[in-house]
This record gives sequence, structure tokens and C-alpha cells, in this order.
Amino acid sequence: MHVAETAGLNIDMIFKTLVARGDKTGIIMAVIGGGEELDLKALARASGNKSVEMIALKELLPLTGYVRGGCSPLGAKKNYPVFVDSRALSQEKISISAGQRGMQIVIKPQDLIVAANATVADLTAK
Repeated sequence: MHVAETAGLNIDMIFKTLVARGDKTGIIMAVIGGGEELDLKALARASGNKSVEMIALKELLPLTGYVRGGCSPLGAKKNYPVFVDSRALSQEKISISAGQRGMQIVIKPQDLIVAANATVADLTAK
């Protein structure tokens, strides 16, 4: 909500990047709506894992190069698998973190999917 208000954007356009660890694949990123909650079981299914858990906050910077509130699915330290929630496709454009707190990139969902080599899946509770 804060990002939407600060940027003057509709909350439906705002997407956040969450970082998790799968039991088989290791680190993965999930891009979901700013007002949504990640369904860890859905992310596990989409990523080919049996289970997935969120990483500890202290791991975020060393793993990705990003701080909390500034994590982007683009340009992380390593090329982690990215999963974009299917709800993004209902938007003409979405806003994602540009890699710093308070900075956003407005991008077409399809362009993000190509740029991040992302997989689209249902990642939130419906």
C-alpha cells in the first residue's frame, strides 16, 4: 500500500519480489501482487520442489545483492529461477522494484517474463 500511495499507482499494478528456498532447487524468486500473500505450496508445485520456505531476512542481501523493500527479480547476484503470479497477466503494466527501496520499474508483464526468463504460475491464494 505504501509503494502504491508514494508512487501514485493503483495497488493492482504493484508487485513485490519474495525470495524462498526450495528443498530441491535452492533459491527461487516469486513475483506476486503487493496486496497478496504467497502460497508456499503453490510455489513448491510450480518450481518442482516438495517444500519451499522463505529465506531469513539476513540472507537477502548476501544472496541477491538487494535489501528488504528493494528486491528485484532482475539483476540479482545470481540468475535465480523467477516465478511470476498469473494475476500479473491481467494488468497492462506492473510496477516492480528497481533494486533500491523507493525506486520502481513500470513494465509490461510479458516483458518481465522474457527479461527474467520467468515461469508463470498461480502463486497466491485465490
